[in-house]
Amino acid sequence: MARKAKDSSAYAAAGVNIDEMDRSLAAIKRMVQSTSRRKQSSFGAFGGMFPSPGSDHVLVSSTDSVGTKLKMAVLAGRHDTVGQDIVNHCVNDVLVQGAEPLFFLDYLGVDRLKANMFREIVSGICKACRQNDCELLGGETAELPGLYPKGEYDLVGTVVGAVKTSDIVTGEAITPGDVVIGLPSTGLHTNGYSLARKIVLERAKLKPHALFPGTRRTVASVLLAVHRSYLKPVQALKAARIPIHGMAHITGGGFLDNIPRVLPPHCRAVIHEGTWRVQPVFEYLESRGRVSRDEMYRVFNMGIGYVIIVPSASAERTLRVLRAAKAGPKAIGYIERGSRGVRIAKEQSSLRSR
Repeated sequence: MARKAKDSSAYAAAGVNIDEMDRSLAAIKRMVQSTSRRKQSSFGAFGGMFPSPGSDHVLVSSTDSVGTKLKMAVLAGRHDTVGQDIVNHCVNDVLVQGAEPLFFLDYLGVDRLKANMFREIVSGICKACRQNDCELLGGETAELPGLYPKGEYDLVGTVVGAVKTSDIVTGEAITPGDVVIGLPSTGLHTNGYSLARKIVLERAKLKPHALFPGTRRTVASVLLAVHRSYLKPVQALKAARIPIHGMAHITGGGFLDNIPRVLPPHCRAVIHEGTWRVQPVFEYLESRGRVSRDEMYRVFNMGIGYVIIVPSASAERTLRVLRAAKAGPKAIGYIERGSRGVRIAKEQSSLRSR
């Protein structure tokens, strides 16, 4: 699919310019790499890797924030989900490289601390840490009046996980013919909210407790759906000794920017539209916001929050294991020879024959 012209990007008009972020990251790459104590750099990967002293494991870490989804939490007066969001998001990022979480640290910055809000946020963090078998090791809570707007806050988290050196998943094993398996998201997860809020709250003028069009759920319920963790499904594949060639967490940048991060230079992912259910929230954002389908695939996860790339010979067994784990897997594409990237295909060809 041809990309939309940069100056006509709906996401950029909402205040988020992905292209500018890409250029900024490229500009600091050499500066960041100059701090490395090792020959191998993990700049640009989902998680940063560092050898664990005295063992055959590698530590993998990731830091992220909940982003402007927090504005929806403030509007709805509901703060019990965002703590789960930040833990699960970070866990998924290190999971891409095969790491399982060890401990988590959080940062909460607020104009003025409110006990009930604080308790809800931390309860969400603790719930997700328990579900991911991850210890909440510490964090920082800072009252910064004048820095944050009244009633608003920022929530950031860092996870540190570990993986055996022999079990690191880098994507280097990906080869043409491999099958791309997608695991469903719960909704927007934690990306695309600047554009979603502009469409839903500003353009459509929907209130948090109104019904979201095409659903029986409220706007707040749809837009605050918890970012899903994919740890348990991946653990099930490991236990079944399924060979995993690569994985990608579909976050900011959608399919078009995240899947290429794990592809070798000679491989292109072909994703077939229609192989999974696109949730009503994405259909509404596309139509009401007049967002091109190409940009939808770059901004949102479109109903697939995580992809796993496996050899074609292991595809059916992978699907069986993931179904048994109640992960809701779908074979959504395959790898072909070509320049690194993603091609969204509208035609319906058999994935099993690839």
